[in-house]
Amino acid sequence: MNERRTFLKLLAAAAAAPTVDLWADSPQTPPAPAAPGSIKKSVLINMLPKDIPYADRFAIARDAGFGAIEMQTVTREEEAAEIKEASAKTGVRIHSVMNMDHWRLPLSSPDADVVRRSVLGMETSMRNAALWGADAVLLVPAVVDATIAYRDAYTRSQRVIKERLLPLARELKVTIAVEEVWNKFLLSPMEFARYVDEFESPWLKAYFDVGNVVLFAFPQDWIRTLGPRIVKMHLKDFTLDRRAGTFAWKAIGEGDIDWVEVRRAMQEIGYAGYVTTEVTGGDAKYLADVAGRVDRFLAGQKPVG
Repeated sequence: MNERRTFLKLLAAAAAAPTVDLWADSPQTPPAPAAPGSIKKSVLINMLPKDIPYADRFAIARDAGFGAIEMQTVTREEEAAEIKEASAKTGVRIHSVMNMDHWRLPLSSPDADVVRRSVLGMETSMRNAALWGADAVLLVPAVVDATIAYRDAYTRSQRVIKERLLPLARELKVTIAVEEVWNKFLLSPMEFARYVDEFESPWLKAYFDVGNVVLFAFPQDWIRTLGPRIVKMHLKDFTLDRRAGTFAWKAIGEGDIDWVEVRRAMQEIGYAGYVTTEVTGGDAKYLADVAGRVDRFLAGQKPVG
């Protein structure tokens, strides 16, 4: 009942203050465009070969043209140490960590034990990030399903993040970067912006995936609305055939995304962080092609001719 009252208060506040400026944290004048070289290319760890030592994986990423890697949660200390050594040896930075427990154990669950284990998973992810020198952890903040109402997902996730995750994030100086990823939650850029702003914390930002919203929106619109709240970005492509009722993930530049317009939106908000490719993995030649597509995108061109 308290959660329902909290949610209704949020709705009432929004209705009573229609002039709330979702861009209040943005500069009054547009930021200077970010130069292509100021944005760094990264690759998700699971795009790299899996049956070789981490140092070899990192070297493959470096030689393909990626200067950084996004890791996933690692629970074994010896594996975490190997990863740290691989980063130091190859000069490839680990810039972020993808938390791995938020789908199986959502923070929005009504089960206290599920939430407890989810919090432990995020704590491990944040400590991974601190060990490896990463500055952010990706978190899917809530999942809405047949058993979890939207309003409960909203209030429960905010409460757990504020009370049980942000204190450690502040201590470790690791940003919690929340993402919308087909979890039936944060379904508009305005709501996403409000959700982030309500934490009133520099340690809670947005992780934006350009491919995740194409089914029902335009990524350039979300980028412009979220603005400086975006701390990290994922790159992948997507195509939708409405007449046939089919959709598919595609290689970067081969789907429906207007990459030139996405790049323009990034320039308008002054984005200068990392972009991480999250597509099918492959060999060294394939990875070099992916890196080349990202280079053309960052230069304001279509990723493929």
